[in-house]
Amino acid sequence: MTGKVAVITGGSRGIGAGLVAGYRGEGWGVVASARAIEPSEDADLVTVAADITQRATAERIVDAALRRFGRIDTLVNNAIVLISKSFTDYTAADYAAVVGVNLAGFFWLTQRAVDEMASRYGGHVVNIMATEAESANSGTPAVLAALTNGALAAATRSLATGYACYGVRVNAVSPGIIQTPVYSPESCDDLGDRLRPPGRPGQVSDVVDGVLFLESMPDITGEILHIDGGQIAGR
Repeated sequence: MTGKVAVITGGSRGIGAGLVAGYRGEGWGVVASARAIEPSEDADLVTVAADITQRATAERIVDAALRRFGRIDTLVNNAIVLISKSFTDYTAADYAAVVGVNLAGFFWLTQRAVDEMASRYGGHVVNIMATEAESANSGTPAVLAALTNGALAAATRSLATGYACYGVRVNAVSPGIIQTPVYSPESCDDLGDRLRPPGRPGQVSDVVDGVLFLESMPDITGEILHIDGGQIAGR
């Protein structure tokens, strides 16, 4: 154990599960949260099954970290909902789902975690975003994703400057199309011009390496790291 502790939301599968494994591989204690996540037999991996949209969930997650490890060094806001529809087809339920996870979940947990980090003078927040939401594409309408992405980008910069004096860094990682259960190898064949310039999807390990890179660079804060194979550069 390094003595350091990471809290990771959306930690049950895909990028989140990769991040949990990546931090554990570095010797960190981890608290992983998701709506549905199994208990762990690893004594240094605590799981919290809860709805991230609820303010009480933030308290549960932070309390679990402090009770087991006594500290939080990094929060990775990885839980994210993407719903692609024509703007006028979005429903109230779509809006509630996207804003609830991408903004409310981020807000309550980050507020609680940053308060704990600042009290110890030190910490790191990483917000996982979506490159697709940063470049308009009529073939992939994503106004709700763009709305929440813009808010997260602004919040990343605002928190980075506001909490630098407390030793808290805040960065974001914006992956392009990553091969996960959402984008299987077969489904990637039909992505056309949405696919990254290299002509293949990225891997979960690319995102994990990017987050761990930011972890290792104490002078980087307020940055958005694009891990998209040049996807946004080509737009």
